[in-house]
Amino acid sequence: MSADIRTTLGLRPVINVSGTMTSLGASIVVPEAIAAMAAILPHFVEINALQRQASAVIARMTGGEAGFITASCSAGVSLAVAGTITGPDLLAIERLPETNTERNEVLLQMGHVVSYGAPVDQAIRIAGGKVVMIGQATSTHRYHMQNAITERTAAAVYVVSHHVVDYGLLNLKEFVEIAHARGVPVIVDAASEYDLKIFLAQGADIALYSGHKFLGGPTSGIVAGRKDLVRNAFLQNMGIGRGMKVGKESIYGAMAALEAWETRDHAGIRARETGALVLWKETLDGRPGVTALIEPDPTDNPLDRMRVIIDPQEAHITAWDLAAALRSGDQPIIVRDHEVERRYFYLDPCNLHPGQEHIVATRLAEELDKARASNEIIATPIEDLSRHRFDGMLRWPD
Repeated sequence: MSADIRTTLGLRPVINVSGTMTSLGASIVVPEAIAAMAAILPHFVEINALQRQASAVIARMTGGEAGFITASCSAGVSLAVAGTITGPDLLAIERLPETNTERNEVLLQMGHVVSYGAPVDQAIRIAGGKVVMIGQATSTHRYHMQNAITERTAAAVYVVSHHVVDYGLLNLKEFVEIAHARGVPVIVDAASEYDLKIFLAQGADIALYSGHKFLGGPTSGIVAGRKDLVRNAFLQNMGIGRGMKVGKESIYGAMAALEAWETRDHAGIRARETGALVLWKETLDGRPGVTALIEPDPTDNPLDRMRVIIDPQEAHITAWDLAAALRSGDQPIIVRDHEVERRYFYLDPCNLHPGQEHIVATRLAEELDKARASNEIIATPIEDLSRHRFDGMLRWPD
């Protein structure tokens, strides 16, 4: 086995049980994509011709009429929105984010205004879009959307994510129905979703995916859908898309990852993930103050995660302090702690290398045993999470 490059670079050898998180490198790239990138890197290609090849692969895999590869799913949001504002007008494309048309409003349910590392509404504003929030944080009704559509509406964006409010909002089919009744195209941000066809099948005009999450490709975004809208989005590479450009290796690597998706042993992968979840549950069951629940993915991806609920009075440690303890030391383990103030975090087995599930189990037991042996409850004030959340970013570079 080759040496871990992270040690050479002075990086921590983290174990990722957080999921397909960009901040950790997203995913383990599949061998087919690695081979494709290595094969094309020494050669010159006509990028637009390669993108046409990618379009055919994307169309086959998503059911769309056309597609292209861009820098990320976030870039895809900006390019797709920009395309609905400018159409194929090359001068308008050069002027963005300034617009010379009033038709630049983009509808977004308030419960979908989330951050995936940056605010989703910022990706719209970069494209010259004026965000029109509809509904409230926990409720959107038909009349909210119907009355928000005017002659100034360019598009409507729908976000599929575990971050969004998952109740009380318009579902995609209803969202599409209302938008299409007034001739408004629908753009779906489906960055971390497993099903590559369902969103276009449910009526979306453009669906956007991350190439580097479940697909296991290089850092990239996939734009798929209606041919005219895809073309108008692709033309943004002559404008704001220039800063979101993608290289030959990412285009070809994403193509290879898409094609590998067709032959991947999905059932075998699920079985390995289930094995890890069962091991962790056996490790945690019966421990004072710890409840381990295996739960399905909230956006209906065909996978499960483990919710670890901590009662600090019994476990002698808070959920956030346990998460902090796990990410310290010689074998840092990064959990999914987006909701840790609610006294739980998640363990996601989708990005484990063989054997790492046992390291996670051992570390969980060690840290919980250490906490129970403490005479006092380990309880850092929850406010410290907010106070110091961005310390590392703000100190960069040292």
